[in-house]
Amino acid sequence: MEVVALVSGGKDSCFAMMRCLDYGHKVVALANLIPLDDGVDELDSYMYQTVGHQIVVSYAKCMGLPLFRRRIRGSTRDQGLKYNVTAGDEVEDMFALLSEVKRQIPSISAVSSGAIASDYQRLRVESVCSRLGLVSLAYLWKQDQTLLLEEMIRRGIVAITVKVAALGLKPSSHLGKELAELKCHLLQMNESYGINVCGEGGEYETLTLDCPLFCNARIILDDYEVILHSADSIASVGILHPRAFHLEHKPDSSDTIGDGSVTQDISSCVYEVDEVITCTDEEKHTLNPAVDACTNKDLCISKTGKNLRSISCWIQDRSRDLEGLKEDLIAVLSGIDNQLQEEGLGWVNVLYVHLYISNMKEFGLANEVYVSFITEKKCYLGVPSRSTIELPLVQVGLGKAYVEVLVSDELKKRVLHVQSISCWAPSCIGPYSQATLYGEILYMAGQLGLDPPTMKLCPGGATAELELALQNSEAVANAFSCSIYSSAIHFLVYCSAQLTSDEKDEVEQTLQSSYITRLDCSKTGLYPTVLYVFAPDLPKGARVEIKPILYVPTNDDGVATREMETGMTQPAPSQAWSAQYSDLHDSCCQIHTIDGRICSAVVSVTSDIASKICSTAGQLYHTEDNLKAMARFCAFQIVKILGDNKFSWDSITMLRFYYSVENSVAADAMSRAFSEAFTELAEDNSSLRTDESPCYNIVPVSAKMRLLACCYNDPEMQIDPDTVYPIRPDCRLDAPKTRFKPRAGLTLSPKRWKLLHNEEGVLDIAGVIKRVQRGGIHPTIKGEVWEFLLGCYDPKSTTEQRNQLRQQRRLEYEKLKTKCREMDTTVGSGRVITMPVITEDGQPIADPNADGGARPSSVGSEQQTTGAPLPKEVIQWKLTLHQIGLDVNRTDRVLVYYESQENLARLWDILSVYSWVDKDIGYCQGMSDLCSPISIILEHEADAFWCFERLMHRVRRNFQSTSTSIGVRAQLTTLSTIMKSVDPKLHEHLENLDGGEYLFAFRMLMVLFRREFSFVDTMYLWELQNVAAHVVYGVQSKSLFNVGE
Repeated sequence: MEVVALVSGGKDSCFAMMRCLDYGHKVVALANLIPLDDGVDELDSYMYQTVGHQIVVSYAKCMGLPLFRRRIRGSTRDQGLKYNVTAGDEVEDMFALLSEVKRQIPSISAVSSGAIASDYQRLRVESVCSRLGLVSLAYLWKQDQTLLLEEMIRRGIVAITVKVAALGLKPSSHLGKELAELKCHLLQMNESYGINVCGEGGEYETLTLDCPLFCNARIILDDYEVILHSADSIASVGILHPRAFHLEHKPDSSDTIGDGSVTQDISSCVYEVDEVITCTDEEKHTLNPAVDACTNKDLCISKTGKNLRSISCWIQDRSRDLEGLKEDLIAVLSGIDNQLQEEGLGWVNVLYVHLYISNMKEFGLANEVYVSFITEKKCYLGVPSRSTIELPLVQVGLGKAYVEVLVSDELKKRVLHVQSISCWAPSCIGPYSQATLYGEILYMAGQLGLDPPTMKLCPGGATAELELALQNSEAVANAFSCSIYSSAIHFLVYCSAQLTSDEKDEVEQTLQSSYITRLDCSKTGLYPTVLYVFAPDLPKGARVEIKPILYVPTNDDGVATREMETGMTQPAPSQAWSAQYSDLHDSCCQIHTIDGRICSAVVSVTSDIASKICSTAGQLYHTEDNLKAMARFCAFQIVKILGDNKFSWDSITMLRFYYSVENSVAADAMSRAFSEAFTELAEDNSSLRTDESPCYNIVPVSAKMRLLACCYNDPEMQIDPDTVYPIRPDCRLDAPKTRFKPRAGLTLSPKRWKLLHNEEGVLDIAGVIKRVQRGGIHPTIKGEVWEFLLGCYDPKSTTEQRNQLRQQRRLEYEKLKTKCREMDTTVGSGRVITMPVITEDGQPIADPNADGGARPSSVGSEQQTTGAPLPKEVIQWKLTLHQIGLDVNRTDRVLVYYESQENLARLWDILSVYSWVDKDIGYCQGMSDLCSPISIILEHEADAFWCFERLMHRVRRNFQSTSTSIGVRAQLTTLSTIMKSVDPKLHEHLENLDGGEYLFAFRMLMVLFRREFSFVDTMYLWELQNVAAHVVYGVQSKSLFNVGE
């Protein structure tokens, strides 16, 4: 866009111009407001900086751009935060100035300003821009002031202080100083006294003498005078009055900073704007709704609640003799307008608008109609927030427009409406706001994945858009001193119906990952209800749009979130309905309540649930009886939620029933089903009046909704791993604390694990890896999953193939165990050997605790019968048995699991058999630490053995040693090399401590951090390592899954 920049001479307006160039705009003119009297340095103005105005005239030559100037004739007449057009106000001078700039340079479409934190200034610039049809650019808005100051200095802005008025700033010491000189002092004053480092609180003002935009010349201040306005001993006020200056030509300068778009006859010229502008507060949008033409429309109205309620209007067009979107939207908005008037209300009472249209390509036309009804003049407390999506309205006979508004009787709301394009959050250029706070609820406009400074959708697809939409939502929430990560009570996530199944999964996982990861850091984290709705199209062709609702506690008692009236009755379902539907309540509902005053709930009728409540399972949506059954089911759930949480019917503010047009059900058929359900319900609930407008909305969507599987209430995700692997009470204080927790949408859950197998049982290993990387494995399925991650089974194998292989392995293990039992009868006996059983020359060692001093039970059957000398390999194996026993008795003894002798013996048996199978390694200390988790999570001993064998296949080199080297030493050398490259300072520090060989990490690598972390956390770490091993080796080598070699 071509831009006119409002310049005061200060650093902020100059840096704002630089930011305009950063984002591809062209600054083609400058605009400056100055005092009426040249001899006056400073005006008593909330809007304008005028100190140093004598020098600003030189900016035209320095930049090679035309400068338009106007003397300020007005004063501060409208002192309210939101500006209303007022004759004689100083804002009207800006309007006159920019009007003339636009007249002379018609191609200008935007205005740049240096507002950082002042809503007062921003709103007035936006007001003028709106009246002139210009876009406000405020690229410094809400940016961190410390970072801004540092960036201004780094990018070459040379600015001096021309006014100081704050504690810690003295006119005699600090006026005339460059920003670079004052930076450290300003930061110190910020820390000591809380001053704004960029001077946003009026602490100081600056004058730019040079910057990268000054391509022709820089300003040299030759002489100045310090004028003391106030000699206050705490915070003196002084200004710098320039007496003399000159321009210093820059070599290789050009006439303009642009590309010649400004003609030479006005380039570098200074224009005085003296025109008298007639003040008018006429609104631009004066579309006259054809109300008379709307009377023939079959309009439907729905209402909920009392003081805070929703009102909806749509066209029940059964004949489908449709007119255009414009006519339908005029009819619908007129219907709501009439309803508001009937209730003694107006658009100023509207907090939020849901705008549904049949074709997003006609969004511009819809907006034109919208702004003719909802104007800033009508909404003098602030325009409502809004979300807009395309819905398949025509397919179900609902015309081409559908509007739902949230209305309050009380005129008490706080509205955030930023129309300027900035780096803060997407602008709302038009009659809708970013967010509206009423009572303790913040209703946020639908947020897209827009890059705020460019207002373009970010690249990277749906997940990238979602992440940026969350970031934008957080910026808006921060403006109300809250956060979506600690205050959200509901997320409505609109997704484009064009998303693939994988993209839908990724969106869900991304929301859970982004949200829960941050939520874990919150002390007051609330778990919001979440609903995914699929729409044919979204604004700007976006893939995702989110609409958060937040709980923002206030100390204001003026607006009650929930008013309990005397005698208010809570609804109750009939006993017949309760008997039929109660068991399904927990499986279909997400419910979130706050202090018994606020309730957000989502009910999902999945195909599985529908099949349980409908009489004809194969035709769920195509019979009238089944539609009625589902409507009754929904009505029952609503009644139960209200009753359980002590709410009444009048407490409902919004009630929507979404249904998919894939089911080919007309809206009127769906409406009849719910009407009959609520009529039946009213027989037991006198407070529900069915003779009036319906209290709900029927909203068609393009695909089946995806409920977040009640993940926050999912018992699977509520499990505490420490209860699955409990620690002995006497060891809890000393045992490492567990940090890992199953996380909904991240952890591989039993349900997701099941879905990752196809009908034949072939596993989607990529899906498993993605889940495990995000959040580990749910405790109840660790054993099954580990068999794949450790390479026991090929993911491409079928269930039948795995069953056959499993049976073969179990038989093989039993043969190995039998062989070991023949060599020593303790194997498989449920006992553990902890004393030597044989000498190095093969002679049995007597057990001092046994009768007669003999140990017949430990002697192999072959030796007992023949008395022949034992083979060397048997002697070597038997020599290790007591070493295994000693280690087993020390392994994971903090766990309740090993209080059982049977479990100790099981671990000993697995290790004993393995030491016989792997004769080269046998048994080494540390193997018990590696085998223990596998023995615990796998129910069958044989399965645990083969998983351990696979693990040892990967790490056995650590246990190989010779007289000159230790197997793990190679890893220590690799670790040293990595650290030397990644963190050379730490490596040097360790070398100075004689730790450069990293021997302190010997045990960590040998037992894979088993003794550094809790039992649960170690398993999570192993899962990540096993996934990494699969990613690295799985594609390159088939041997990872080839167990039988």
